[in-house]
Amino acid sequence: MVSVVFNISILLLPMSFYLLSISYQNNIKRISKHLLSITLIIQVSLFIFLKDYTKSILLINIPLLISYLKRKELTSIILSILIAYYYVFLLNYNLYFIFCEYVLYYVIYYIVNKSYKVVSLIYIFVFIKSIVLSVETFYFQEVSNYFLVNYLEVIVKMLVFYVSSYLVFIYLLKGESIMNLNTAIKELEKEKVLRTSLFKLTHEIKNPLAVCKGYLDMLDLNNKDKILKYIPIIKGEIERTLILMDDYLDYTKVKIQKEEVDIYLLLNDIIESLELFFKENKINLEYLVPDDELYLRVDYNRIKQVIVNILKNATEARDINKKELIIKIRTRVTKNYFKIIIEDNGIGMDKDVLEQVTDLFFTTKKNGTGLGTSLSKEIVELHGGKIKYLSEVGIGTTVIINLPII
Repeated sequence: MVSVVFNISILLLPMSFYLLSISYQNNIKRISKHLLSITLIIQVSLFIFLKDYTKSILLINIPLLISYLKRKELTSIILSILIAYYYVFLLNYNLYFIFCEYVLYYVIYYIVNKSYKVVSLIYIFVFIKSIVLSVETFYFQEVSNYFLVNYLEVIVKMLVFYVSSYLVFIYLLKGESIMNLNTAIKELEKEKVLRTSLFKLTHEIKNPLAVCKGYLDMLDLNNKDKILKYIPIIKGEIERTLILMDDYLDYTKVKIQKEEVDIYLLLNDIIESLELFFKENKINLEYLVPDDELYLRVDYNRIKQVIVNILKNATEARDINKKELIIKIRTRVTKNYFKIIIEDNGIGMDKDVLEQVTDLFFTTKKNGTGLGTSLSKEIVELHGGKIKYLSEVGIGTTVIINLPII
């Protein structure tokens, strides 16, 4: 009994790693079609390697049975060769007898592979194996004087083989079913998010178009004052719609092209390009970044896009009750991450707003699209990093960008 449990453990351990692997690979959309074959070969190899401990030698055939059930012909041939080696060269079985047995398995599989049911093929496999085991017991091994004992031994072995085969295969099927269900649920969640996003996008576009239609309906070509008043409003709403569409297209087509970039030089470039903007908006910039070099694998333009968006949001979060807007930019290097920390003394955010700040289409701005922070989060995560928002009403907001150091 202990031997049977040990043998089943040898079968289940690689199978469990296989299920964990496909669970991980489903999440990154790269499922290896050879992974199960590798798992089955490992199972048989473990039987061979641990031959001194695997006393229930019959169970070495379960990976072969699974390969037939999963219609993996090449794997079945490889496993048959490995198992034949195990029986003939390690256990001194008759070569011709073993050869005929495993050729028979393949022939039976080839005949019924398009019409069989799982249980039926297991029955066929067990039936053939019981005949083979009977011949082995009565013709190739020392037998007891009591034939009934020998028959009972064969029956018990075949029952153990059948039950073990069925349980291992059901374990595999149920595991794969759970992984597939998990993948399907994630796909449904993505579809739900997409539907919600499209609904919100439609709603956001509908509003400015409705405003345009309303003003066009009221427009009197003979009234110059109305024309001068309404046309800029209509133009502004159309521009807002175009900005919304551009932001949405950026969000849905985020791609990064990593290259070796001096991150400090990138930050200097951004500050130089925005210097005039800071002066015009009377922003007190405290740039606390060292004059140093550190190369990271990042997309120059995308990271610049993220930082500019954060600085733009900080500018728009100016607190009118304070004399001046102060923005601090500093960096920090840890063992695994390069941190870019951007602080402002703006109006800040309460807890509810902070929890939704990176949600798609969420915005507190009158003319905002709610896509900037979502896009920034997406870009940083595609770099293997994280973005974190800390804020307090009346105090200001701190944004921390963590980029991995490789």
